[in-house]
Parts: sequence; structure tokens; C-alpha cells
Amino acid sequence: MKSYRVLFVAILASLLAIAMQPAFADSPTLAKVKDRGVLNCTSHNGNYPGFAELDDEGRWHGLDIALCRAVATAIFGDPDAVNFEPISWAQRWPALRTGEVDLVIKASGCTLGRDTELDFQCSRPYYLGTTKIMFHKDLGISKMAEADGAIVCVPAGTTIQRQVARYAKQLGIDVTVKPIDDPSQMRQTYYSGACHAFAQWGPIVAITRSLAPDPDKSVILPDVLAVEPEAAYVRKNDDEWLDVVNWTLNALWFAEKNGITSDNVDDMRADPPSSQIAKFLGVTSGVGDGLGLSDDWAYNVIKKVGNYAEIWDRTVGKDSPYKIKRGVNALWSDGGVHYSWVFD
Repeated sequence: MKSYRVLFVAILASLLAIAMQPAFADSPTLAKVKDRGVLNCTSHNGNYPGFAELDDEGRWHGLDIALCRAVATAIFGDPDAVNFEPISWAQRWPALRTGEVDLVIKASGCTLGRDTELDFQCSRPYYLGTTKIMFHKDLGISKMAEADGAIVCVPAGTTIQRQVARYAKQLGIDVTVKPIDDPSQMRQTYYSGACHAFAQWGPIVAITRSLAPDPDKSVILPDVLAVEPEAAYVRKNDDEWLDVVNWTLNALWFAEKNGITSDNVDDMRADPPSSQIAKFLGVTSGVGDGLGLSDDWAYNVIKKVGNYAEIWDRTVGKDSPYKIKRGVNALWSDGGVHYSWVFD
């Protein structure tokens, strides 16, 4: 009888040891990306100012683009180890489902339908956006309730279409929603007067107005049509891949909160101010194992891409042509909604 008890204890100990081992490298997507040697991520089928736009040399820039580069850097240590697929709003979901892209970071709101019907998973939100609407000033419209009969340009294949229709119904007015697939074409259609109004989430409306031939001829209404959390998307049933994306986002906010920047990260790593930061920067081991990444992954991300504030400033903020203030997208300690999960 004693021998059975000894055997039982030994088996139980073995099972506990297995259960306590960190789970990593179980992600089929991460394994495929590593084997390929490059991350496939979304861009746009036209310039999407501030979030995904091509420069004169054919290089992608913007907030969404920088986040794709951050994930690539977490995996490979190289922000250029990413292939950007220039796809439309509607194409992003088939491309993700078929594996053409590994990750969708394309101003995509986290919705029930996309989670339960399209069978995808969204990350924690990286941007909280309000849907706004802009009219040609000479129409004399000061609020959406006065816009009965208006033709409204919206991006095709997005939640903006439903938001405009719902808001108009709520106000008891009739509007014609004009979906346009290409962001550049949508702007030009509005500028030409073929649409009375331009609906998008707030920063894009503000940027579109600033890029107009005469910005003063357009007015952004005070109406807020909807509030939507923008998130990255992955295929469902690959939680380990979602972990890589989420913890990359967390790293950007953790670094910002702790004053770690691309300029001082080497000094921080040489003389960490705390054991937590030492682990975060890979001075001590443990921050990479559970994700299937190297222990210096977060260091590489901050060194080569920057923290969230640095990304914001150069893509849509004070160092960009658009000068968008952080507002609700600031850290919680600055009155915003963003915060990092705990690096322990």
C-alpha cells in the first residue's frame, strides 16, 4: 500500500511540475511568422493620414504602422521585419481569415459581431476614438439634426456606415450614406462637393479638414455619433499570439509611465532603477519565456520604435503635421484611459 502512495505522490508531483511550466511556442501564428522571418500586417489601399500613409520613397508611416513595427520588433528585434499588405477596409477580414496577414492593425473597432460572427479576437484597445462628422460650411448646418437629406461620405466596410445610419434614425432625419473604399478617393469626393458631409472617427475628420484646399470652408459639428475602441485583431483560438500583441502594447505604456524612452533606454538598462524595470528590459531573465520571445524583446521595442508617447508625437501628435492632442488617449495618470498591465 505504501508503494502505491509513493507512486501516487510521484505522479502528482510530475503533473504539477508540467502544469507550472510556462506555456510558450504553442502559437501556430507565432511559429509561422518566425519560420517565415517576417510579420505580415495590414496597411491601406490609399493614404490614411496619421495612421497609415506612404512617403515619397514608398515607405509606410503612421500610428497603425508603428504598432505593426513594434510587434515585429518584439519577435525579431527588427522594426523592418514586417511586410505591409495594402488592403481595403473590407479586405482586412478575408485576409486575416485566410492567413494572408497575421495581424490587423487598421483603425478597427472592437465589436461583438467581429468577435462572435467573424470569429476573430481583438486586443486591448490602443486608441479610443469618437465618430465625428464634417459639413461644407456654406450649407449652414451647425448640428446633425439640421442635416435632413444630406449625402454623407463614409469609409466602405466599416462600422462608421452603421453609426451614421443609427444616429440619423435617432434624430429622425433621412440621410444618404455614400460608402467609398479608398481613403484618398473619399477625401477628394468630399472636397469636390459630391458629398455634403464626411464622417469618420475624430482624428481623421480633423486631419481631412486640415488637408483641404481651404480648411475654413468646412466645419466639424459638435455631434458625437459614437465612441469606439480601436484594437488589433487576430484569429480566434490562438491566445498565445494575442498575448504577444497585448504585451507589446503594454510595453509601450509601461515604458511611457516609467519614463523609459528610445533615447535613455540604454542608460536605464545599464543601471535599472528597480528590479521590475531590470526584468522588463531583459537585464534579468523572465519577461520573454512565457511569450516565446527573447528576454530583450521589450528593450528592443522601446529602443527601435519608442514608447507610446514617442509614437504618438511623431505620427499624429506635436511632431507630426496634424498636431492632435492626446486627450482621452493619454495615460491614466494624465487623465486618459491607457495603462499597462503589470510586468511582474
